[in-house]
Amino acid sequence: MRNASIEPALPYLALAGGVLIVSTASILIRCAQAGGMPSLSIAAGRLGIAALLLAPLAWLRRRDELLALAPRDLALGMLSGVFLAAHFALWITSLAYTSVASSVALVTTNPLWVGIASMLLLRERPGAGTLAGIALTLAGSALIFISDGGAEADLRQSDPLLGNALALVGAFSASGYLLAGRSLRGRVSVLGYVWVSYTTAAALLLFAVALLDQRVLGFSASDYLLVVALAVGPQLLGHTAFNWALKYVSATFVAVSILGEPIGSSLLAFWMFGEGFAPLQLAGFLLLLAGIYGAAVSERRNAVRAPSAG
Repeated sequence: MRNASIEPALPYLALAGGVLIVSTASILIRCAQAGGMPSLSIAAGRLGIAALLLAPLAWLRRRDELLALAPRDLALGMLSGVFLAAHFALWITSLAYTSVASSVALVTTNPLWVGIASMLLLRERPGAGTLAGIALTLAGSALIFISDGGAEADLRQSDPLLGNALALVGAFSASGYLLAGRSLRGRVSVLGYVWVSYTTAAALLLFAVALLDQRVLGFSASDYLLVVALAVGPQLLGHTAFNWALKYVSATFVAVSILGEPIGSSLLAFWMFGEGFAPLQLAGFLLLLAGIYGAAVSERRNAVRAPSAG
């Protein structure tokens, strides 16, 4: 049941702002990689800084809630962190091998997996409009991917097949992260939830960095600033907006909304790195926008009908 005490449009505005912010993530990551920073170190820095910044606020405002978390809820929050760590490790690594357009488009194919899992595990039944939106957004992502792998592909990428595979598996992990959050957000505050999830993910990534003996020191100040920007912008502001919205809209709709990220990321990649556009990519962007709009209209109609049904 949706919370009627907030402005109905607020969750959708939060999602729109979150999409704009997370669109910068791939650009910041690519710049840090260009400075020689390993992908796992970038992922660990992003989540570690975010968790440290959240810790004082979480324990000042949600101490009682965190100490009283039921074992099941704590386990779900930590499981969300496991999925989040896998998502960032895989996706950030993919950006070292393939183009921004392909990586971001593939990693945001999670509406398909979220939609299927939501029906099986959460007993959510997406409406016809939401399903049509998912189909359009997936078609748009496919066109962007096909275009990037065709004759006009950027040959500067070192191993597009490996990068694309990593991004796709990263999409599976992101789906698990969203579904775990959807299960918790009705019982746990967004601040309590994201702190548990981000801290778990950061700890796992730091362990992986140490295990693989990845380099974490000796980079330029600008490289470290890029990681801080990743933590404050896309992670704290962008992803927290998604987690907050999970209490008011379905996990499927949040996943569909995130598909706006490839548009912003590809535009920035064109401006920053000269990664050009092909006609199929532009067609894909239009399909993505149409899918997001269709899913939004369907979600709002379902939200309006829900109080009457209740």
